[in-house]
This record gives sequence, structure tokens and C-alpha cells, in this order.
Amino acid sequence: MRDLADLRSRRWFAANDMRGFAHRQRMQQMGLRRQDVLDRPIVAIVNTWSDLSPCHAHLRERAEAVKRGVLLAGGMPFELPAMSLGEVMVKPTTMLYRNFLAMETEELLRSLPIDGAVLLGGCDKTTPGLLMGAISMGLPALFCPAGPMLNDRHRGKTVGAGTHTRMFWDEMQAGKIGAEEWVQLEARMTRSPGTCNTMGTASTMTAIAEALGMALPGSTSIPAMDAAHPRMAADCGERIVAMIGEDLTPQRILTRGAFLNAAAVQMALGGSTNAAVHILALAGRAGVELSLADLDAVARRVPVLANLFPSGDKLMEDFYYAGGLPALMNRIREHLALDEITVTGQPLRTQLQDREVIDDDTIRPLDRPVSPHGALAVLTGNLAPHGAVIKPSAASPAFFRHAGRALVFDSQPQLLAAMADPDLDCDENTVLVLRNAGPVGAPGMPEWGNLPLPKKLLQRGVRDMVRLSDARMSGTHYGTCILHASPEAAVGGPLALLRTGDIVELDLEARRIDMRVDDAEIARRRAAWTAPPRPCARGWTLLYQQHVTQAHLGCDLDFLQGTAPTPEPAIF
Repeated sequence: MRDLADLRSRRWFAANDMRGFAHRQRMQQMGLRRQDVLDRPIVAIVNTWSDLSPCHAHLRERAEAVKRGVLLAGGMPFELPAMSLGEVMVKPTTMLYRNFLAMETEELLRSLPIDGAVLLGGCDKTTPGLLMGAISMGLPALFCPAGPMLNDRHRGKTVGAGTHTRMFWDEMQAGKIGAEEWVQLEARMTRSPGTCNTMGTASTMTAIAEALGMALPGSTSIPAMDAAHPRMAADCGERIVAMIGEDLTPQRILTRGAFLNAAAVQMALGGSTNAAVHILALAGRAGVELSLADLDAVARRVPVLANLFPSGDKLMEDFYYAGGLPALMNRIREHLALDEITVTGQPLRTQLQDREVIDDDTIRPLDRPVSPHGALAVLTGNLAPHGAVIKPSAASPAFFRHAGRALVFDSQPQLLAAMADPDLDCDENTVLVLRNAGPVGAPGMPEWGNLPLPKKLLQRGVRDMVRLSDARMSGTHYGTCILHASPEAAVGGPLALLRTGDIVELDLEARRIDMRVDDAEIARRRAAWTAPPRPCARGWTLLYQQHVTQAHLGCDLDFLQGTAPTPEPAIF
């Protein structure tokens, strides 16, 4: 165990000089005792609570539970607010601010007298943002998940957030749902604080945090409003104090084996395609070599076992009752590196002992997967030389091999206006294309990739088409959507050269996405291409557009990647 004299916070509080006097004085100004900061490790509770983040509406109370655990274990907790990335409310997209939160987390921990941190988050980008910052800072850190919201039911069927919103919207456009029922759904579908209760990006990323070893075993599937949730938060507070004593930093936990474990969990869950971007960014911060090809290789081996929307028909509350993530991981243990250390200080194999599946319909056996098609496939070709992704388990098998005429849109408003046009020149075989929606082009790579279907086709009963973009898609969405085409159109990627009328070919088995245009014609189009304007001339967005990497590299800022150390702040 580390000696108190070795703690980082002692640089602020232990010195017998004017600056140490001033630091201790200011703590006592807040009613603390001198010994509270001299004789205890200092724990930051980085809290992404916000009044405009319904997923995190309960995190003020959970911070108090964490504090209780810290105090009972002999630590001294301090709550630090950080940018809250509520997925629905933040515009143009929370992805624009993921790296902002990562930088804020890193600098909060660096600039203040902190020995270790509990990270409170859960909504989509908060999990990778908090973890990226904590990894780069290198202090002991533990992720405390917000937890999923409660289930709802409509007409006797289970209803969840996100996935059913899109389904019901399509049915309304097709005339199958009336205005009164629509208003009733609006008031019922999200019944409590907490993250989306489908296997969307939120639950995918919190599960990845647990699979990486950065969250307590079983913590990420506990519903936000379950009494077990505040108890788990207190456990986080207690455990971080021990981690400080053990100097158990992310660098000791985040090995290549840990990242491959996380990838296996993503696939078994039928997790969000967004994970492909975030897991690569996390690996880049940890200095671990990981690529889209690695993710595709794992996806070919590990079947979808979690019967959760959008790949299945159940929700996160059901997953929790079925045994949660430890039970799922135990079921795929043959695909895991079991000797990797987690925040428990023990190897993964230890925490999976006796974690059995309780409900085989919710967490399927290996010989009876939810989908034989896998949760992720990485495509390459002349439309995406560095890769694009698709979620086969949520797509239509009829389109796995498909050739269709492209209908290309240069902006989201242009696309949305066209979808209502009763005379739009398209049919169910058309390939809808949206470009200039990537990291630089949008900016921020918003979740526009689940392109809406033309109203005239919805009214004819069409519910899926092949769709292609350099955008992302919400993890709660479904359909045959090819996403993250890299490099993006706005920086001259091949998607910028595609024209309406060109034939687009998808071959899932061959992992190909191509336009049927010869190299000479592509070269002519490239010579005539000019970059679209970038109207942002100041602030974070300008910095982001100048330094963001492409999707196949994780969309981190180039100057934040890697493990180069930043000097500790001078204390004078």
C-alpha cells in the first residue's frame, strides 16, 4: 500500500510553507478540518449531471452515495462538475463535444489536488469522454454508470427508448398511428431517469467500460431507479480509496487483451456501431494498437447472444434480471483473455466465477444466437478505402448482397425535404446516400446515418433500404445502414465523388462497398472536386475541425492521441 506521504495531493497540502498554508486555509474556509486534507486521499467525483440531461437526472443523488463510500473507506471526496452530454438535447451532436469532455476531465484531474477519481456518466458520449480523459491523466479511476431507465409497455408489448421512437414514427408516417396515440406514446415511453434501455450506444459503452475492467462487475446493467444502484455507487466510492492505495491506474488495466475483451462483449451484446469509433479512441489514449480489422475479426467469431433491441426484442431491465454482463461474459469466456486485471484488483476470471445466466431467452446460449450475422462488419472498397461499418444483426438479409442506383444528398436539410416529396425518383432498390456528415463536414459526425425512408415508400409498406453515409447512427436504430465511410466526403473521400445515378454495390460476405465507376472517371471527378466551405471561424468547433482525426482512427483530436506525458502543474 502507498504511504500517505506519496500521494499527489500532498504537493498541495503537506508543505510547511506559505503556499501549503494557503491551500489548507482555503479548505478550512469551507468548514473542513485540517486533518481532512492532510490525513486522507483526495477523491474527485467527476459528475456529468445536468438539468438538461434526463439520462443523468439522478446523478446528484448518486454523487452523495459515492461520497458516503469514500468517507467510510477513509478518503476525502470532492464533487467536480463536468460538461454533461445529454444525447437528445445537445446540438448539433454530442459527438462534437466528446473530446471536449475528455480534455476537461483530464485537466480537472491535473489542475486540482486529486489522487483518484470516480467518473459519473452513462449517456452515449459521456462514458468514452470521461474514460479518455482519465486514461490520459493516469490517476486511479473507476467508472460509475448512470444505469438504464425502466421498461414500458404499449398494447401488451415491451417498449423502449430510441428504437421504438423510430418504429412508431415510420408507422405514423405510413398512417398506421393517429395523433392521439402519438401523444400518449410521447408521455409513456421514457418512464424514469436513466439511459436508453435498448442496447444503444449508452448501454454498449458502459458495458465496454466494464469489459475493459474500468467498472465494478455487474454495475452497468443495474437500472437507474433500482435500490441496488445507490448501493453500487457507494461501493464505487469505497473501492476507489483502495485503488489509490494500490496505485491501480488505467495503464495497469488497459492492455490489448482488455480491449479485445471489450470488442467481444460489444459483439455478444449486439452493441452499437458507435462503439467502433469510441473503442479505437480509447485504445489510442491507452497506447494500445487496435484497428477496425481487429473489430471485424472479433465480430466474425463472437455471435450476438443478448436478445435486446434493436437486434432482439427485450430491454436492459430484462438483461439485468437475466444475470447482467458478468453472466454474458461467463458465457463467452472462451473468447476472452481471462487474466486481465480489473478495478477490483483481481483477474477477470475471478469475477466471472459462479456468474450464471438465469434466463436463456434473454442471454442466449452459444448454439442458439439471436442473429447468425454478427453485430458488426467492416467494409472497404472504392467508396470507403479506410473502412465503413454496418450492423448485420439489425439489417435486412435481403440486402446483404445488393446493387442499386444511388440517390445522393449533400446535406441533412436537403435529404429531409426530399423524403416528403411524393414524386421522388426512387424505389426500394435505390441506395440513399448522405454525405458531408462526417467529423469535419457536419461538423461532429452526428447520428444522421439512419436515413429516413421516403414517405411514398413507407406508405407502400417499405420499411428498409440500403443507406450509405459518412455519419454515425444511433445505437438504438436499425436497418441496412452503412456508416462511418472513411475518409469522409468533406476532406475529399470517395463519397464526395459519387453521383446520383451511379450504381452502388454492397457485398457483406466479401466486406465490400463500391461504386461501379472506373478509376479514370473517378480521377476526373477528383480533379474537379472542391472542398465545401467551413463556416465556423472561432471557438471549439474551429479547433475541432482543424484537429479531429477520421472515423477509422477514432475521431480524437490529433494532439490528444498517444501516451506522451504532460508535466504536473508547478505549485508556487
